[in-house]
Amino acid sequence: MGSARKRGGGARRGSPLIAASVTLLMVGAVAGCSAPTQGGQPVHVQSGAAPSQDVMPLYTDRETAVAAALKKLPAHVADALKRTGVPGATVAVVSKGKTVYEGAFGVRDKRTGAPVDVNTLFMIASMSKPISATIVARAMTEDPSITWDTPIKDLMPSMTFNDPYVTANATIGDAFAHRTGIPTGGGDELEDLGFDRDYILAHLNQIPLAPFRTTYQYSNFGLTTGAVAVAASRHETWEQTAKELLFDPLGMTSTTSSHAEFLATRDRAVQHTRIGADDFQPLFDRDPDAEAPAGGVASTAGDVAKWMAVVLADGKLAGKDFIDPAPLTQAFSAQVVSSRNSALDQRPGHYGFGSNVGSGAGGRVVLSHSGGFELGTATAEAMVPDLDLGIVVLTNGAPIGVPEAVNQEFLDDVLYGAQTRDWVKAYGGVFAHYNAPVGDLAGEKPPAGAKPQGPDADYVGTYTSPYLGTLTITSSGGKLHGAMGPAGAYTFEVDPWDGDTLSFAPTGEGAPPGSLSSAAFDRAGGAVRGVTLAYFDKFAQVPQPSGLGVFTKTG
Repeated sequence: MGSARKRGGGARRGSPLIAASVTLLMVGAVAGCSAPTQGGQPVHVQSGAAPSQDVMPLYTDRETAVAAALKKLPAHVADALKRTGVPGATVAVVSKGKTVYEGAFGVRDKRTGAPVDVNTLFMIASMSKPISATIVARAMTEDPSITWDTPIKDLMPSMTFNDPYVTANATIGDAFAHRTGIPTGGGDELEDLGFDRDYILAHLNQIPLAPFRTTYQYSNFGLTTGAVAVAASRHETWEQTAKELLFDPLGMTSTTSSHAEFLATRDRAVQHTRIGADDFQPLFDRDPDAEAPAGGVASTAGDVAKWMAVVLADGKLAGKDFIDPAPLTQAFSAQVVSSRNSALDQRPGHYGFGSNVGSGAGGRVVLSHSGGFELGTATAEAMVPDLDLGIVVLTNGAPIGVPEAVNQEFLDDVLYGAQTRDWVKAYGGVFAHYNAPVGDLAGEKPPAGAKPQGPDADYVGTYTSPYLGTLTITSSGGKLHGAMGPAGAYTFEVDPWDGDTLSFAPTGEGAPPGSLSSAAFDRAGGAVRGVTLAYFDKFAQVPQPSGLGVFTKTG
C-alpha cells in the first residue's frame, strides 16, 4: 500500500442503469504488536496511518506489479471482446499522475468496420456522475458558501418534490447520493418520450417518493437536480459550468456534454444494442442531453484519465491546488448503503456523492462507477487511491459487464499477481437482467378465449396525462397507432389483446427489444373515457401503480 499520505494533519481518504461497478471485496485487517499466523507462517499486514487504512501487501513491489499488469491488459481486452461480441473498446490507465497506457480495440461501427483509435469519442453514460461530482466540488472550491449540505431550494427555488418536507430539505448531497426518494427510473420515461430537461424537472414533483434519506434510489434526474442547482447558482447552464470548471482546465478537449457535438464528431463510437445472446447491432441512438450531469458526457479514455489523475491527486492539477480536497473527499466517501448484504459474511456496497465506494479483498479502497445504455453503450472506471492508480474502459456495446470485467482483471493482476475468477463470466451474470424485455405482457400470449376488441373508432382520439402529456390514438391501414411526446415522435402500434385491454411495445432506453405492455381502455356508459399504459404507471422502487400512466380522453 505504501504509507498513507496525510492532508492537513489528517489521514488521506481512501455499482439502473447503471450503478453496478467494480466494487471489490473487503476484508478487515488491523495491525497489532504481533502478526497473525496462517499455517504456522506470519501473515503480514501493512499498516496505514490508522487501522482503517491497514491492508494486505501486494504480492510484489508496486512498480513491478503495475508493469506486469499492463503487459497482460491488451490480452484481457481482446479476450473479453472475442468472448462477448462487443464491437469495440478503448482503455486508459493512469499511474502516479501520468497516463501510462492507452489502447484501442475493435471497430466503432460494425456497418463500416472503421476501427476504434485512442481519439474515438464514446458516450460514457452514468460514468458522467463521478465527473459531475468533481465539477460540483470545484464549484464549491470557488464558492465555499455552497456545500454538499446546501438545500437545493436555496439555489433553485422552482424545484419541488412530491413531499413538502423533501422540497424544503433535500440537499445537493441528497441528490448526488440518490437519497431524495425519487424512485429508480423516475423521469427517464419522459426523456424517452422526447421531453427536455426543463419539462422533466418541473414534473418530477408528480412522482411518488420512496422514504427520504433512508433508501437508496438510483435516479438520473434526482442527481441532475443537484447539478443543475449548482449551475443555477452561477447563472449558467450545466454544460457551461462543466466546460468552464473541469473540461477546459484539465485539457479534456474531446469531452462534451452535448449530444449534437457527439454526433458531429466523425471519429465516434456508434451505439450497438444487444440482439440475442451474442449479437450487437447499431439500431438506435440515445440522446441523454436532458440528464447530462447524470449520463450525458461523451469522452475519450485519455480524457477520462486526466480526470482520474486529478481525483487521485486529492484535487491538485499540475502540482497546484485546483479543487478543495474537503468537498472532493466527501464526494468519494461512503454516504449511503447502496446494496445490503444478504448474509453475515457478505460486504455491503456504499455510494458517495456520485461514486461507488468499495474495497478489494486485500482491504484497499476502490472508487468506481459504471455507465451503460441498453441501446448500446457500456463503460466503467476504477481507482485505487493508495496506489495512485486508475483504469477506464469504454465500449460501444450494450452493458453485459465487459468494462467491469477488464477493470477487475487488471486490478487482480496488480493486487494479487493472478486472476481470482473468470470475471467476464461473473459480470455477465450480474448484468444479464439489464437486457431483458420489460412490461406486464412481456413473454406472454393473449389469453385463450380472449374477447375481441371494440371498433377502432371507440379508441381513436386525444388523451392527456398531467405527467406524460398528450397521447393521440389514430387508425390507419386497419390498425391503431399511438403517438406521444412533445412532437408526437414517440410512436407505436396498438394491437388486440383481450377486449378493451390492448397491447403495445414500448421503446427507448428502458425497454429492450421484446418489451410488451398493456393499454387498458376504460369505458363509462359504453364510451371509452380513458386509458392506462401500464409501462408508464409504476417504477421499480414503487411497486404499486403510481397513477402516472393514466390518461383521460379529451377529444
